[in-house]
Amino acid sequence: MTAASTPKGERRRQALVAAAAQLLVEGGFDAVRHRAVAERAGLPLASTTYYFSSLEDLITAAVEHNGREELAAGHARLADLSAQPRSTDTVIELLLDLLLGVDSRDGGVEPVLLRYERLVGSPRRPYLTPLMREMAAELQQLLAEIFRRSDMEVGAERLTEVVALVDGAVVNALIESDPDPRGAARRMLRAQLS
Repeated sequence: MTAASTPKGERRRQALVAAAAQLLVEGGFDAVRHRAVAERAGLPLASTTYYFSSLEDLITAAVEHNGREELAAGHARLADLSAQPRSTDTVIELLLDLLLGVDSRDGGVEPVLLRYERLVGSPRRPYLTPLMREMAAELQQLLAEIFRRSDMEVGAERLTEVVALVDGAVVNALIESDPDPRGAARRMLRAQLS
């Protein structure tokens, strides 16, 4: 049995992943460095290279950690949804929570900006491609189920358009220094889904 497969080793590895995930959310890919992760986790610097073969492996684990947490929160919200018609505004808010994060509810730019920096920055890291595709497919399924349970028929192509609409509205709002990118996306969705 190696140290990484012991309960203590697994706790240390998870502490490093959680620390890297926090740094990723706070400062993007450039914030995830061996020293910063070790300091955030309260572990020796050598632990980052002991538990992860490269910085790419650590970043991948951090991206997956964040993505899985977001998907788990989305599935928890879905579990609370009964199959019934609901208002377009309610569906829009559910979609925006999943696509932009619940931190975006306060109308601030920073959480949305950091989220989109991660999304846009991931193609520069080809090692993330399989994971990003897998999580995007899971998110699409989750969004489709929200529409289905809300008694709104939206096919796969239309769902892709809705996500692209949100992305476009958010990016335009960020370019224009709009203080409320979620509000911009909400307005676009209302126009399209009403």
